[in-house]
Amino acid sequence: MANKLISEMRLPKSIANIFAARNITTAKDALSLTELELMKLLDVELSEVRSALALMSEIVCPPYQTALLLMEQRAAAEHLGGHLPTRLKGLDAALCGGVPFGVVTELVGPPGTGKTQFCLKLSLLAALPAHYGGLDGGVIYIDVESTFSSRRMIEMGASSFPEIFHSKGMAQEMAGRILVLQPTSLSEFTESLEKIKASLLQNQVKLLVIDSMAALVPGSLAEFSRIPIVVTNQVRPQSHDESCLYSFQVQKMDRILKDRTRYYSHIVAVLGFHWAHAVTIRLVLEAKSGQRFMKVEKSPTSPPLAFPFTINPSGISLLTDDGTEMVVPETCNLSSR
Repeated sequence: MANKLISEMRLPKSIANIFAARNITTAKDALSLTELELMKLLDVELSEVRSALALMSEIVCPPYQTALLLMEQRAAAEHLGGHLPTRLKGLDAALCGGVPFGVVTELVGPPGTGKTQFCLKLSLLAALPAHYGGLDGGVIYIDVESTFSSRRMIEMGASSFPEIFHSKGMAQEMAGRILVLQPTSLSEFTESLEKIKASLLQNQVKLLVIDSMAALVPGSLAEFSRIPIVVTNQVRPQSHDESCLYSFQVQKMDRILKDRTRYYSHIVAVLGFHWAHAVTIRLVLEAKSGQRFMKVEKSPTSPPLAFPFTINPSGISLLTDDGTEMVVPETCNLSSR
């Protein structure tokens, strides 16, 4: 807008001609000068300069937005986008309805903590008929590490939704909505991603799961598809050097790590901080002293929370719907590695 031509503005013709004669052609040219400089350059009264600048500023300045308007716009976008409920009451409450549409949700955790179990259950919920609370759509499940188990998925379905899975042909119909891709190489994985956009529209896909190579998932795909995208990510131990940025924090960090009542994680996502900024929701699954925890580590709608959970025939079940707020270091080292 700053490059808008002065000749296209509603300035009085007399002052507009003077600007043109002095080779001041855009709003940026005029607004970059002080009032006194313009008076001297244009040889006009101060009142004329101020009047012209006020009109230019009004035209090129972007319209203001109130906090209320932004809140209403966000609410409208969420209503159009929606959420995929996880059926975990406490987690859905923390995420304001479940896994949000149109963004990337990341599951982080060591092997065996329940990441794939969570993805399988989400796939069932996305394929579930709408009158049972599902999305009644297709699912694309990219199984990079060959951990997808159709037998486990059927067990989950039969335990969670017996009235559906015991109906003749319903289990086959729901299973037919879940398309599983198992790329065997990095190039094949990249090629699968390129073909997804067409499949999203053709197959009425309502969920995309990538288990578990998240590095190549573009955030723009989530915005384009307006569906939940869930990726899983492996972890590595957090070294002491990574714990804090400043030396005066080391003693404080040591106290936190020694306090077993705290829920601060000792692990970090293996893909590092560059990938961390590409996700909107991060859920960390971790086992500590024989107890499993699901932690809402990153969310625009929730503080960091920890939920104890267990894995049973129907999938993941929270032991309590009241999450415990986590205590984390005030300043973490965000340097790229």
